[in-house]
Amino acid sequence: MTTTQLWQPHDRPAGGTDEDGAEQHRRIPVDLDGPGPALDLEVTSRSEVEAVITPVGPGVAELRLTPRRTTVIRAAWQLPATDVVTTWTPSGGHRGLPAFWHRPRTSSLEKGAPVASLIGTGDRALCTFAVAEGVRPVRIRTGVVEETGEFACWVEQTAAPDRPLLLRLDLSGRPFADTLAGVAAWWAEHYPAEPAPLAARTPVYSTWYAMHQYVSAADVERQAGPAAELGCTMIIVDDGWHSTDRNRGYGYVGEWDPSPAAFPDLTGHVATVHETGLTYLLWYAIPFVGRKTELWSRVEPYTLVVREDLDAGVLDPRYPAIRTLIVDRLSRAVTEWGMDGLKIDFVDQFAVEDPPAAGPEADCADVTEGVDRLLGELHDRFEAAGKQPLIELRQPYVSPGLWRHATMIRAGDCPLSAVQNRQSTVDLRLIAGPLAVHADMLMWHPDEKPEQVAAQLINVLFSVPQISVDLTRQTPDQLATLRFWLDFGVANAEVLQHGRLTPVRPDLGYPLVIADGDQLRIVGRYAPFPITAPADRTLLVANADASTAVALTAAAPVAATATVLDCGGREVSRAEVRITPGGTMIEVPVGGLLRLEPVS
Repeated sequence: MTTTQLWQPHDRPAGGTDEDGAEQHRRIPVDLDGPGPALDLEVTSRSEVEAVITPVGPGVAELRLTPRRTTVIRAAWQLPATDVVTTWTPSGGHRGLPAFWHRPRTSSLEKGAPVASLIGTGDRALCTFAVAEGVRPVRIRTGVVEETGEFACWVEQTAAPDRPLLLRLDLSGRPFADTLAGVAAWWAEHYPAEPAPLAARTPVYSTWYAMHQYVSAADVERQAGPAAELGCTMIIVDDGWHSTDRNRGYGYVGEWDPSPAAFPDLTGHVATVHETGLTYLLWYAIPFVGRKTELWSRVEPYTLVVREDLDAGVLDPRYPAIRTLIVDRLSRAVTEWGMDGLKIDFVDQFAVEDPPAAGPEADCADVTEGVDRLLGELHDRFEAAGKQPLIELRQPYVSPGLWRHATMIRAGDCPLSAVQNRQSTVDLRLIAGPLAVHADMLMWHPDEKPEQVAAQLINVLFSVPQISVDLTRQTPDQLATLRFWLDFGVANAEVLQHGRLTPVRPDLGYPLVIADGDQLRIVGRYAPFPITAPADRTLLVANADASTAVALTAAAPVAATATVLDCGGREVSRAEVRITPGGTMIEVPVGGLLRLEPVS
């Protein structure tokens, strides 16, 4: 164990302050039955801490750190940074090896998730770790120690005798995706939730990129029929339904009354959309009240912060009256207007730095606890009304503590960025547990080629697509492409959404993504990487890359029938082929599909 003093700017004393008692350090050997190295876990706190290590599998253990009294506990460790390639965190973004002196990140109910993985060659996880706390803040620091060439990690949370710090360490050397699946299963023991219903796992039409704030009942109804005909089963009406303001700010949000000009009969409009077979979700920016609303003067004293750039304030959920106000207004969509659910946006905006002290009317001191109570009270209101609405949340609020409050989680906004949409949806799939993972809305220029429309759909193949273009202005070839790939996703949803997911090379943005079922393997191809053809099941390769020569290899020669379809599902070629260990090339057009069926 190195004795080098680690440079940690932006830090605070581990375990609290001197007023909380003398800082105590304890070194705990952790030697797991696996290929990973033995570790020394250094525990810092200002109370005596009981440590219990429970093996849960080869190279995997749960560490329970229980203090005698409430205190901040930090658990730190280091391991040799050998054979390392990249790090994985739920926020995506930087895929590399951060320096240890980078600022720690904080996860809580409102933002992030307490998990990370250090990944080596061959996509093996050298160290995957997670904390069970999914509501209250957890601070995490990871990075390369420049002085020693080691990789250092620590996690820190406020713990109590009845709320210990639970840390899962995985040094098994398994594929990183498998270790993250293990984390999600472990979280499910602490935050059990029902799996998302089928209604949350089928294609969606969204108004946002197609209409932005220029949305009306007539416009929505004009898209509903074509969306249903293409295979969408849900429509999400985004910002603009509550106001005639079109300035992209939030000065008029918070009262949540339908615009008389745009939605003069909201209940009747919802019934009309339901006649097309679509379920209906309505957008809410849950923390905001705009400064141009009549409500503003009433709630201004109960704000966490005023966002000048958004022309709105962030409400403080520590106050019961504020929670009731929000619940009253959001629940009307389902209990009065006949909606099937809510798109809840901007939960992460509750996570403000240095919030004001709670006033005497507050019933909890922590904003995070207030957010948890707010979402719980919204759920209780629906349950009391006999409703089970669909609830969409969005990156970066991806904590397992939110699972019981939601049915689906959407990738963060990335208009027209197929690469970012792919990376975000795959990242979410790895830790979303019971939630259905949705892509950010797909949009494209009216003159876009059909094969590039297909490439966007293929980039989000392992999630639920949301379409956001004017369907009445699409060309016949664009519509044929949409129909083919939406049908493909629905027909193969069991493998795409529930099969064993193997994303390849996270350091390169997942150039291949593989989903395996008992009888079927589906590969999303995003770069010219070779693909292994199985001998015991059908292989489907969806090609989103500009290179059309698809290289196939096999452990042993495989005779197969190769059928190639174009982006609209039309057959291009069919031939008997032999896949060899040395490689076989098959031409698959951009946006096209290869079906390879072994023959005995």
